[in-house]
Amino acid sequence: MTVALRVIPCLDVNGGRVVKGVNFENLRDAGDPVELAQRYSEQGADEITFLDVSASLEGRATTLDIVTKTAENVFVPLTVGGGVRSVEDVDALLRAGADKVGVNTAALADPSLLARIADRFGDQVVVLSVDARRGPTPSGFEVTTHGGKRSSGKDALEWVRQASELGVGEILLNSMDADGVREGFDLEMLAAVRNEVKVPVIASGGAGTTEHFVAAADAGANALLAASVFHYGTLSIAEVKEALHSAGHLVRLTAGLAQGEQR
Repeated sequence: MTVALRVIPCLDVNGGRVVKGVNFENLRDAGDPVELAQRYSEQGADEITFLDVSASLEGRATTLDIVTKTAENVFVPLTVGGGVRSVEDVDALLRAGADKVGVNTAALADPSLLARIADRFGDQVVVLSVDARRGPTPSGFEVTTHGGKRSSGKDALEWVRQASELGVGEILLNSMDADGVREGFDLEMLAAVRNEVKVPVIASGGAGTTEHFVAAADAGANALLAASVFHYGTLSIAEVKEALHSAGHLVRLTAGLAQGEQR
């Protein structure tokens, strides 16, 4: 069975507001997370990803009230990450309305956390968030933590292999080098990770044109995540899906396409 590609707007939230910068620096305000999530849901987003970008750095939990309000106003799956350190954190997020939970920093410190979450809630709940960049590791790709501010010394390919064996349901692969630059996804990194695991891989970091989305899909991404191009009106979800469809990829019908037309 061929599964449709997913197009996923990402809401990076800091202090209750959606922000976006370049390589996680010089953050600019992009709006209210609840309003943006609702808009994207209405425009045909397949999912919404909500990341509290400063939660791990500041040592606090994800803002549950924003998650709850967001979940009440969208009708597509919601993935939430940032500051998740325990099974109890995951339970709280699911009760607040999340469908899936992203884990990054805490899993690197204690990989067994991934297995414990999967055992309790199912692997479909667990999204491993991998913030990777070019670095001095065997594969040439290194995992970072705390919003890309700290090196882990962990090889990205070794880490995704280990995590997939522990029970993660998806991998959110974010190129820290490409993040916010809008010069395209890191296709080499994406293809390398795609070859290592069987679970779905979400490409993130670097989208600037519809051609970038198509290239990532061609490289094996199961889903395509972007932030600034959607937040600032550079591209619409419908435009991205039209480009993917024209390139021969299966996508879900959106409100921006003719009603009844199959995609």
